[in-house]
Amino acid sequence: MTALHDHQVIGPRPDCAAAFPAGPYPSAALYFTAYVDEAARAASSVEPAALNHAAAILLDAYIRGAGVFSCGNGGSAAIANHLQCDHVKGIRTTTDLAPRVVSLCANIEFLTAIANDMAYEHVFAYQLQAQAVAGDVLIAISSSGRSPNIVRALTWARDHDLRTIALTGFDGGAARDVADVTIHVQGANYGIVEDQHQAIMHGLAQYIRQSRMTPDVIMSSVF
Repeated sequence: MTALHDHQVIGPRPDCAAAFPAGPYPSAALYFTAYVDEAARAASSVEPAALNHAAAILLDAYIRGAGVFSCGNGGSAAIANHLQCDHVKGIRTTTDLAPRVVSLCANIEFLTAIANDMAYEHVFAYQLQAQAVAGDVLIAISSSGRSPNIVRALTWARDHDLRTIALTGFDGGAARDVADVTIHVQGANYGIVEDQHQAIMHGLAQYIRQSRMTPDVIMSSVF
């Protein structure tokens, strides 16, 4: 690993929140109220320093014209795909930036060919081997942080001089230890963790966009 990387894990471990729900609720309305309260608590657990560090890595990549790759499984794959939209079209709108972002989850033919012919744990790293170069960025989204294909992709990226950002929950798993920067959500409910990861993805895109806009353009724009 070269000086390009400066691994940053913020916060003590273990720091996983208690499981939610802890018992039954008598109505959907009461459950939703409790869900929103737990989501707010989970959002407040995100360390500002990790957000700032991740934003700086992404902005630097977009200014340099470096490639940014995203990946995840299940709901996290949906966030990785959505990231490509908001970090390309969203950031490009009314700015001088033209981000190059690729979701490694988006090509189902490629994904299933790798999984079928090799192994599912290779589906993201194998794509990086063909498409990524030193100085690019990988954003890996994993609520548990334990998915073998996520950890393998982060490890390959780290070993080949890519910058790495992980979005994690629960106890963060191995992904939290491998990534240069980990944006960790203290939560033990998949829906709540994924909600925060989606919000983080949007927040990073919108922050970067407004950082390249004048105050007047910000005020006249829709985000």
